[in-house]
Amino acid sequence: MSDVAIISCTSYEEAEVLAAVERGVSLLGGAEKFVQPEEKFLLKLNWLSADPPEKCVTTHPAVFRAVATVFQRAGARLSYGDSPGFQPPETAAKKSGAALVAEQLSIPLGDFRTGKEIHFPEGRQNKRFTIANAVLESDGVISLPKMKTHAFQRVTGAVKNQFGCIPGALKGEFHVKIPSANDFAKMLIDLNSFVHPRLYIMDGIMAMEGNGPRGGDPRKMNVLLFSTDPVALDATMCRLMSLDPALVLTNIAGAEQGLGTYLAQEIHLLGDPIEGLIATDFVVNREPESATAKRAQPGFVKAALTPRPYIVAEKCVRCGICVQMCPVTPKVVNWHDGNKQNPPSYQYDRCIRCYCCQEVCPESAIFVKVPFLRRVLDRK
Repeated sequence: MSDVAIISCTSYEEAEVLAAVERGVSLLGGAEKFVQPEEKFLLKLNWLSADPPEKCVTTHPAVFRAVATVFQRAGARLSYGDSPGFQPPETAAKKSGAALVAEQLSIPLGDFRTGKEIHFPEGRQNKRFTIANAVLESDGVISLPKMKTHAFQRVTGAVKNQFGCIPGALKGEFHVKIPSANDFAKMLIDLNSFVHPRLYIMDGIMAMEGNGPRGGDPRKMNVLLFSTDPVALDATMCRLMSLDPALVLTNIAGAEQGLGTYLAQEIHLLGDPIEGLIATDFVVNREPESATAKRAQPGFVKAALTPRPYIVAEKCVRCGICVQMCPVTPKVVNWHDGNKQNPPSYQYDRCIRCYCCQEVCPESAIFVKVPFLRRVLDRK
């Protein structure tokens, strides 16, 4: 059985968040179960991009403060950070509000700009990673994910948060090498198995629904989740969203590769009852994986059946971040006509469906849609 503590928390008021974190950690055995005095611990936040807390893209600074306070009291020597997709960690730290908390608590920012290549022979999909020095220089990691939707993997939570342990632009290379969502999920499980955080604490007080992980809408969920099993935690997050955990590829891969469990009968819920916290109308992709898409062969036919990103011209400000972040060479999304007065356009025959462009768009101008041909075939 995997324990997941569900703690109701209705605001980011510091005293309420601290009390909720203390209660959640206590239900799992207390801070002393996870850290020893003078151990060096990294608090791995979620900084997809440099956004203010109210956008619900990043781990809220009040949660960071509460977790840091609890583990500093236990004697841990803390650092903190993450590797945003296209901005310096220092910028994300400041914009997200984490830098001010860190300054007040004397917590240094870890080195997420550079890393070292490691070999992980136990990996099933991936046996080699470049891992940020902040992770490698720590005795242990506490992961602080944000509860959000995600175009590529439906949701992003405890498992996906460790992708930020790979420095900067190197993350884009994985999308090129591993364009399959199923294989990408298996890679994330290998990465989690290597980093092996001792504890996961999810910020779901305010979550993100819809066009996540950056362009969605804030959704009040009033919850913090705690577990040592990231798969069980993500499965519990799914159930709070009224999403079948079996639809999330990282849950399936995590169970198959021995990282954790998503089965309800193997998860022991502690703390507050889940029933009163479930959002039945949470906006998330609940559509089963298309049998048509599964049968499609690589190449043009598969591209014609796979959901693809598109730009809403009225919302696009022509900033070019989507072009910058496209990992494919030559670029899939670009000003192919040479006119930067117009929104960028896509050449879908090159597109690997990684949705990096949608993930980082600061104006929520990029969405993902199912092609017409697939909609027709799926109705037959």
